[in-house]
Amino acid sequence: MKEEFDYIIVGAGSAGCVLADKLSADPRNRVLLVEAGPTDKNPMVRLPKGFAKLAASPAHCYTYGANPGPAGKTGAETWIRGRMLGGSSSINGLQYQRGHAEDYNHWERDLGLKGWGWQEIGRIFRQMENHELGANEFRGAGGPVHVTVTRNRSLLMDKLIDAAGQLGVRHFEDPNEPDHEGIGYMFATVWKGQRWSAANAFLEPARKRSNLRIVTDTAVTRIIFDGLKANGIECREKDKLTKYRAAKEIILAAGALESPKLLQLSGVGAADHLRKLGMQVVHDSPGVGRNMREHLCFTVQYRLAGDYSQNKEYSGWRLALNGIRYMTSRTGLLSTSPYDVTGFLRTRPGLDRPDAQIVAAPMSMDVKAFEGFDKGIKLEDEPGAQILGYGLRPQSQGTALLRSADPAEQLELVHNHLTHEEDRAVAISTVRYMRLLFDQPAIKPFIAQETLPGAHLQSDDEILDLYNQMSGPGYHVTGTCSMGQGAESVVDERLRVRGVTGLRVADISVFPTLVSGNTNGPAMAAAWRASEMILEDNPN
Repeated sequence: MKEEFDYIIVGAGSAGCVLADKLSADPRNRVLLVEAGPTDKNPMVRLPKGFAKLAASPAHCYTYGANPGPAGKTGAETWIRGRMLGGSSSINGLQYQRGHAEDYNHWERDLGLKGWGWQEIGRIFRQMENHELGANEFRGAGGPVHVTVTRNRSLLMDKLIDAAGQLGVRHFEDPNEPDHEGIGYMFATVWKGQRWSAANAFLEPARKRSNLRIVTDTAVTRIIFDGLKANGIECREKDKLTKYRAAKEIILAAGALESPKLLQLSGVGAADHLRKLGMQVVHDSPGVGRNMREHLCFTVQYRLAGDYSQNKEYSGWRLALNGIRYMTSRTGLLSTSPYDVTGFLRTRPGLDRPDAQIVAAPMSMDVKAFEGFDKGIKLEDEPGAQILGYGLRPQSQGTALLRSADPAEQLELVHNHLTHEEDRAVAISTVRYMRLLFDQPAIKPFIAQETLPGAHLQSDDEILDLYNQMSGPGYHVTGTCSMGQGAESVVDERLRVRGVTGLRVADISVFPTLVSGNTNGPAMAAAWRASEMILEDNPN
């Protein structure tokens, strides 16, 4: 093999950047971080509104086709994940959310995953954060991850918050309190008008360390085993194959789609499926690539009764002025996240905590011109507003399985959205709640009409049919290398891959259930927790 390192980390996304920083902090640890994509030096990365351009770049993104199963949602979807230093934290919508405290307590209390409750994960969030509002009992300051409140305040969004108040929803200052029910302006990983990715937060301070090697444009094709011990990786660097050896551990942090793919390519997966593809089985692990969960988003748009929209600011001479303002001062619309307001809401009676999240902004997409985020975004010429919502804890489970033994071939993804009765109920109630918000006295005078999907479509069956036609992914895939105590789990509570040694998974593919909100913050927190466990298990 080419060189030996103590730890090899596969994937330099939200999780991999944290692991590289934490594991290399001790100069005695030789650490290799391998990323399939390029560096994050493209100028569109730092521009908060630049994600739409990057989503259309195959050099910076993986693009996957996710197909329906035999039941549930009938439409196919396009899923995008980051492929560069910082991973999806370099192309995401910048929302900083933690999830609900009960998400993590459920893992520890009910699933037996010791060390994954809110007591530990909440501690890590506080250590991780440099929050604009300062530290208190539930948020942190002085950490590597900058968290700031959106600067894009508007009359229409103020009225939406007022409208929620008329429904009894509290106006929160910070959506990341342990019990996050309420509505307010959102927080984002933006610092001084620029995107603050995991690479900015964790890799930049660590790059100068002589014991950390960062390799880009290098795709890992398989894990090398000596019997049941993982002791190296095989990579494709440009047009040649290279191997690296791990003295202690290999840690997969390639994300919820690429980590299960790499396990399967290496012979760890459902034995029957691997044998059908003519592959050698190292360990029969039927849970690999299963338990896949994703947030399913639905959008409602409105034509406004006056010029309360920001649509016109994103075209023509106004866009040019906004560009000049951003270039000269790092302020203005281009310096903020795509959405301005977020809410965590109970859309049905009898619930003990929110079951849906909404985000909203005073802009509206030109649906006729929209072909997917990977094709770019055009806003409407007329004044409009958009609200998007999704059920927080989907029960429907999809699959991410190999099509062949060829590393260059994409996974066969089956999303299986809305196959669970609870998910269908949340889907319907979320649409009804979003419409109810825009029908409240505080905001109703500013609304002319619903343009998408159209107010005439009201029945449960009509709403579910609309999900078939116009819902889409939240880009929050988790669960495909699930952590647990049972035989179906892929990793144990210390993230060690069951059935083999020297191998862990430390990204959001290990989440047994989807957390209640955006996943970038939880991905970094989970990797921080993983690094603690790895160092505890491998004392120098």
